[in-house]
Amino acid sequence: MTENTEVVVIGGGYAGVMAANRLTQRADVTVTLINPRPDFVERIRLHQLVGGSDDAVVAYREVLAEDVRLVVDTVALIDAAGRSVALAAGGAIGYDYLVYAAGSGSAAPRVPGAAEFAHPLGGLEEAARLRAVLDAAPATAPVTVVGAGPTGIETAAELAEAGRAVTLVCGGVLGPYLHPRGRRSVAKRLAGLGVTVLDGPGTKVTSVTRDAVRLGGGRELASEVTVWTAGFGVPDLAVRSGLSTDALGRLLTDETLTSVDDVRIVAAGDSAAPSDLPLRMSCQAAMPMGARAADTVLSRIGGELPATLNQVFAGQCISLGRGAGIFQFAHRNDVAVWLKIDGRPGAKLKEFVCAGIVRHLAGEARKPGSYGLHRVSGGGKREELLRAGRGAARADAEQPV
Repeated sequence: MTENTEVVVIGGGYAGVMAANRLTQRADVTVTLINPRPDFVERIRLHQLVGGSDDAVVAYREVLAEDVRLVVDTVALIDAAGRSVALAAGGAIGYDYLVYAAGSGSAAPRVPGAAEFAHPLGGLEEAARLRAVLDAAPATAPVTVVGAGPTGIETAAELAEAGRAVTLVCGGVLGPYLHPRGRRSVAKRLAGLGVTVLDGPGTKVTSVTRDAVRLGGGRELASEVTVWTAGFGVPDLAVRSGLSTDALGRLLTDETLTSVDDVRIVAAGDSAAPSDLPLRMSCQAAMPMGARAADTVLSRIGGELPATLNQVFAGQCISLGRGAGIFQFAHRNDVAVWLKIDGRPGAKLKEFVCAGIVRHLAGEARKPGSYGLHRVSGGGKREELLRAGRGAARADAEQPV
């Protein structure tokens, strides 16, 4: 008789759903997905929820394989020695293998007043609360968006297109990932929407009050609604469970995404730090990592040697309201190049990408094993970085005490 293998997946985001679906390739594998919400959240659409153009959720029946058991709860603790997870609502679920795909959320702001008066945008509930705050505020109320990464840019553009008076505080460079050509394109679009962009020296936020934002250069901005998009953090579940993590709290793994502590635990997505060299937090990285994590588990079940991480990036796409967007192309190792698609074609491409992500997940649910992007070569840059890191570690070890 074939022995059944129980696999628990923590987190029902891009990485977790991909992993759970892919694990159903084997009839002798039972998959349980634990997630705090009953629906799949399209985090890349949260700015649309804030702006009122999308609800940013998809029913799990559309993206999750029928054979996956969904448990709506939060994992309170991982007992690696006992191979079980404790649930917040009570009880525990045992596992033979665990996929840690806990995802990410808003980082706790360290700026005085930000935690009390600013509104984060890292999750569904935060976006819904912000939407309610904006609905209650006068149409002329000044809105300040802090943080000039994709989330900040998209939120500022979405609200400005809806008629809001928006100031985007960069704290440095607008769109740090972007190539200068792409950055100029984004700046032009934001200016056309009426967004006031504050970038460069003196634009770091030093404090937030109920009705103002203060900057390092001494400037004070009137702000009835302050949106905080500066940085992401990860849940502290791995830390609380006694597993090895990086400084941010991401689970440390090898290049097969296997925990450095336990061969029965693999990680994927924003909460994973393979070789202490984590990938950019994004669904572009999370989905291939979810597939790789599932393949690692399936290889071990089958008595085979797991393959290593082979990540490829295409670039970064940013919506700039409903009427425009930009796709910033990049080298396979995630460094932006001069090539871009912007304007209305950029908006169409961004929507195609967003819809395509759901299609990829749904396709893997219908035909597990069909997804293959994680097998596309990402080039040799990661291996170079890994070798450099190992060389530095050896050099440190050889230093006299």
